[in-house]
Amino acid sequence: PFQVVGGKVKKPGKRGRKPAKIDLKAKLERSRQSARECRARKKLRYQYLEELVSSRERAICALREELEMYKQWCMAMDQGKIPSEIKALLTGEEQGKAQQNSAKLAKAGKTEANSSSP
Repeated sequence: PFQVVGGKVKKPGKRGRKPAKIDLKAKLERSRQSARECRARKKLRYQYLEELVSSRERAICALREELEMYKQWCMAMDQGKIPSEIKALLTGEEQGKAQQNSAKLAKAGKTEANSSSP
């Protein structure tokens, strides 16, 4: 009844563990629970994806509006008109540069004054 192969004793019959007698009702209940959990995960995944799509669509709309504004500005500048928004940006930048330069000069003056005092 036993075979000896490579120094090991082999028993006839199926290999591996024998399937335990599983209660059919318990197995069905586990299957139902698993299906419920799967549906819940799927629902959450779809909600997340729908929110993602809607946020991307809002971003696209905002970018299209911004692009349209820039097109209008370019058309106005082609006609020799400078839009007030661009004037504000330019004057704001010039004021910012002037403030930065004055701050740099003030710092340079302080360091020169400190270095010449000793």
